[in-house]
Amino acid sequence: MQHRRLGQTGLKVSVVALGCMAFGRWIDETSSERVFDAAVDAGITLIDTADIYGRGMDSGDPTQSGESEMILGRIMKEKRHRIILATKVNGRVGLGPNDYGLSRYHIMKTVEDSLQRLRTDVIDLYQVHRFDPQTPIEETLGALDDLIHQGKVRYIGCSNYAAWQIAKSRGISTQYGFNKFVSVQPAYSLLVRDIEKELLPFCESEGVGAIVYSPLARGILAGKYQAGVAPPAGSRAEMKDRSLVTMLAKGEYLQRAEKLQEFALQRGWSLPRLALAWVIQRAGVSSAIMGVSKADQLSVVTNLEDIQLNGEDLAVIDRICE
Repeated sequence: MQHRRLGQTGLKVSVVALGCMAFGRWIDETSSERVFDAAVDAGITLIDTADIYGRGMDSGDPTQSGESEMILGRIMKEKRHRIILATKVNGRVGLGPNDYGLSRYHIMKTVEDSLQRLRTDVIDLYQVHRFDPQTPIEETLGALDDLIHQGKVRYIGCSNYAAWQIAKSRGISTQYGFNKFVSVQPAYSLLVRDIEKELLPFCESEGVGAIVYSPLARGILAGKYQAGVAPPAGSRAEMKDRSLVTMLAKGEYLQRAEKLQEFALQRGWSLPRLALAWVIQRAGVSSAIMGVSKADQLSVVTNLEDIQLNGEDLAVIDRICE
């Protein structure tokens, strides 16, 4: 597994990360441990979760949040020192008026809950999950800076931020002498390329590491789905993942995936390996998060460096994806 710097920091992260949204939500602790162990054995060092991941994402009950962190805390055990542990804050984790958002109150309370669930003394990368327009950015950044000085957090990042939101945040951090966001977590794949307009160029210019999620477009680029065919049992589509259902309703995604698969097979590659290799070779990308529910799904991460895409390959891919 290759490793590269996270933005301009000295921190090295694996080019493929393990996303743990399925832990406690779609798979139980035993299956989660198999996935975690397989990821570490494959050389993955960046493990990503969030305080809201759990059954509450589907049941609508925020008190069921945090199951992913709890499971991780139990299964990391002696492997904690081998991984870069990342989690997030912002989403609703309780029923009270302050149980969500990026206020100092919520951040300071929630980080303690995450540390307890994860059974660790420090979070390597603490990320704000979404932008909070109701809280002054100075308040959020000041709280995060305090966590670094307290030794509870090593680096801070953001998720689902636009380029202007990161630029404003980093400018305020410079003004007040706060630690800056070192990374951003957006969606990115062969089929979802919006961040190429502003966010990726910004990351490359300013040295912000992009840790992208859904590099397989929520399973579409894993070859799981076909037009007019019922989704496989246990798949995200069968469980009505809203973002995936929306994508599948647009027939062009499946059409493009079919053409990409033909292109990949012509060169002796599988579609998911092509999709992953393409993402991690993009300028500004530090790592790509794979969310898996079965250990054998991680077989696609081995020897990704063997897939070298030349100018002609990239031109064909661009024509397919438009």
